[in-house]
Amino acid sequence: MRIAAIYDIHGNLPALEAVLRDVRAEAVDQIVVGGDVLPGPMSREALAALLDLDVPVHFIQGNGEREVLAQLDGEDSGAVPERFREVMRWVGAQLSSDQRQHLAGWPQTLRLDIPGLGPVLFCHATPRSDTEIFTRLTPEDRLLPIFEPVDTALVICGHTHMPFDRAVGAVRVVNAGSVGMPFGEPGAYWLLLGPGVALRRTAYDLQAAAERIRATAYPQAEEFAEGNVLQPPSEAAMLERLERSAVR
Repeated sequence: MRIAAIYDIHGNLPALEAVLRDVRAEAVDQIVVGGDVLPGPMSREALAALLDLDVPVHFIQGNGEREVLAQLDGEDSGAVPERFREVMRWVGAQLSSDQRQHLAGWPQTLRLDIPGLGPVLFCHATPRSDTEIFTRLTPEDRLLPIFEPVDTALVICGHTHMPFDRAVGAVRVVNAGSVGMPFGEPGAYWLLLGPGVALRRTAYDLQAAAERIRATAYPQAEEFAEGNVLQPPSEAAMLERLERSAVR
């Protein structure tokens, strides 16, 4: 059995379409969508594309879905800066009632048995939280309390938009990277599982994607096209920034 893990799409439909072409070429048996399909410029369309696939798809909820649903319910977690709340509300307004119901039913974690790998735990950020931050540089001693209780030898995560493959004690932790908002070299990042673990990067037409994004009514369309598609933040800059917020 071969499984594609795709994380942090953030409504970047052109990137998702490119990744799905590569996923189909690999003839995968299942797909795991690891959260944060939204928010982003074409969230409704990206979600519709995933729900319409003819391959079994498992979803887990990321903080993006949770925060959009909270905004729709008139709730405020306090975690979203004011300038992004408009984005959350705009994205929520684009969703159909069926899509909202679907999002609300996604679990926080998923466990699958994959031949060649055994039991694998999928989560968005960490097994206990959809917002905790850690990177390939975070000292192991800070992470042991999070991953030692896990009863699998492999955990797949996302959230920080940078792929890595590292050990935390006896647990192998692999970040799938981001399909739609990578930090580092432009492209769409994902993961192929079974019987091994392969980090993948899909190239796609960035200029055409940027134009499609700019043509949407997304409140931050230009910012997204320029700063997340054409010229993403560097890995070095984001490692420095994220490590300041990493788990202690």
